[in-house]
Amino acid sequence: MNLHLLWKAVHLIPVLATKNGVTSKSRKRIMPDPATEPPVMDPVYEALLYCNIPGVAERSMEGHAPHHFKLVSAHVFIRHGDRYPLYAIPKTKRPEIDCTLVANRKPYHSKLEAFVNHMSKGPGAAFESPLHSLPLYSSHQLCEMGELTQTGVVQHLQNGQLLRDIYLKKHKLLPSDWAAEQLHLETTGKSRTLQSGLALLYGFLPDFDWKKVYFRHQPSALFCSGNCYCPLRNQYLEKEQRRQYLLRLNNRQLERTYEEMARIVDIPTKQLRAANPIDSLLCLFCHNVSFPCTKNGCITMDHFKVIKTHQIEDERERQEKKLYLGYALLGAHPILNQTVSRMQHTAEGKKEALFTLYSAHDVTLAPILSALGLTGARFPRFAARLVFELWQDREKPREHSIRILYDGVDITFYTSFCQDHHRRSPKPMCPLENLVRFIKKDMFVALGGGSTNYYEACHREGF
Repeated sequence: MNLHLLWKAVHLIPVLATKNGVTSKSRKRIMPDPATEPPVMDPVYEALLYCNIPGVAERSMEGHAPHHFKLVSAHVFIRHGDRYPLYAIPKTKRPEIDCTLVANRKPYHSKLEAFVNHMSKGPGAAFESPLHSLPLYSSHQLCEMGELTQTGVVQHLQNGQLLRDIYLKKHKLLPSDWAAEQLHLETTGKSRTLQSGLALLYGFLPDFDWKKVYFRHQPSALFCSGNCYCPLRNQYLEKEQRRQYLLRLNNRQLERTYEEMARIVDIPTKQLRAANPIDSLLCLFCHNVSFPCTKNGCITMDHFKVIKTHQIEDERERQEKKLYLGYALLGAHPILNQTVSRMQHTAEGKKEALFTLYSAHDVTLAPILSALGLTGARFPRFAARLVFELWQDREKPREHSIRILYDGVDITFYTSFCQDHHRRSPKPMCPLENLVRFIKKDMFVALGGGSTNYYEACHREGF
């Protein structure tokens, strides 16, 4: 199947769509606000949003505050950029996608060539083990499984430059003689997350000095450090996976689609499901590559739409049920607790970790969004960014406030701990105390069972 004409048609959807009589051309941003607009049920449009094609102009609300507020720290969580599939559809040819970085090939960024040159010289300082063994940039003509593509690199060069224009040029977050301890950098042990973090930093920093760039290794995708053992969290996850299984089992159209695709590639239906075909199909879709064909027929856009529609339905039911929320509250607590502790240190006047970067995965960001109460937030797309900003009131220097932004959209007052504050206060900020109280107390109240701390909640009996 040739996707070229379909791609052109789909690409027009965001441009031509209107809301309240306003075309998206005049709205600066073609993506719906993740917490203020209902999910779009068109599976092809959802897939296009997921691809996050570089070069699309988007609004950014990072760094917006009244003039008497001073930005004192920023904590950035990113999903890695566009990657090659993690799974292959059995008995089909692997997608021929080039993972070398070439300056004169689209998508392009003005810093791409310099980034490659800088990375090719190797780091001047070692990263925390085992990160030192990972490649610093993609270089295979035929991508390896899970490898970051040129699109993924460009996505994060753009993210970095956007944040540089706001946080460094406008707000002077880092001093001109910034030191290594003013950055806190963590990544999982995957080349795609390390490379995404490096690309963002290369776009962000005024001078990329290897002696000041040190990535710590995070073994868990939840970034839970030494607090990863949590039996109750695992129980919530098992029940959530059971819910997903039953939803799929009850979807006869989905099952027929899997059966038809399995017949095309001549494998058992169970084997096709286990191969997670949507991961491979999304990559083909995002890179405008034809879906695979065999002597038995072709996998088509209709197959793709059925599976993608089921994903949307699954996400909606996940929000309606509370199983995932329980998993998210326990899964996100360690990293949120670390973040709020760093904010408190900064509020006390300490100058380390003014800019924190966690280069992570969709399974990192999704629990955090859910734990914060952001039920309307979209599933993290490639190169998604979630930012916590800490602000000081110049008129009352002891008072600190936060803003939370998701893909450039201010979602602070959609969080469970700032909704009420927004209703009764004229200030466009959320007090830091609200976030502290949420992390230290209210997250456990939401779980029920009378737990007052993370250890008690994780080891509670009787779920």
